[in-house]
Amino acid sequence: MITATPFLAAAADAELEDWGPLDEATGAPMQTSGTTLWTGEGDQEAGVWECTAGPSRWSLETNEVVHIVSGRMTVTPDGGGPADIGPGDVAVFPRGWTGTWQIHETIRKVYVIF
Repeated sequence: MITATPFLAAAADAELEDWGPLDEATGAPMQTSGTTLWTGEGDQEAGVWECTAGPSRWSLETNEVVHIVSGRMTVTPDGGGPADIGPGDVAVFPRGWTGTWQIHETIRKVYVIF
């Protein structure tokens, strides 16, 4: 079943729900919150996500496209160099991507997982 929220979110100030601590955190606990705007078949999803500062490690089982609304982070793929991303930047993380995210300040992103 495909569902969609019947509104368009203003991503910068969308009201977010507490999603708990980030499982991928590798240092002190990091708090996440978000709202799901759309779910599709399987793991397909789009929404707004926010996370407090800290280091984390990722190994993606899906593709993800993100648009950074606020905050900054440094993304470092395994075997590659770091890239700083911040407000207005778009990043694509293909299925199988592994590496680290160092979130420097609370980050808010619009995401699409497929």
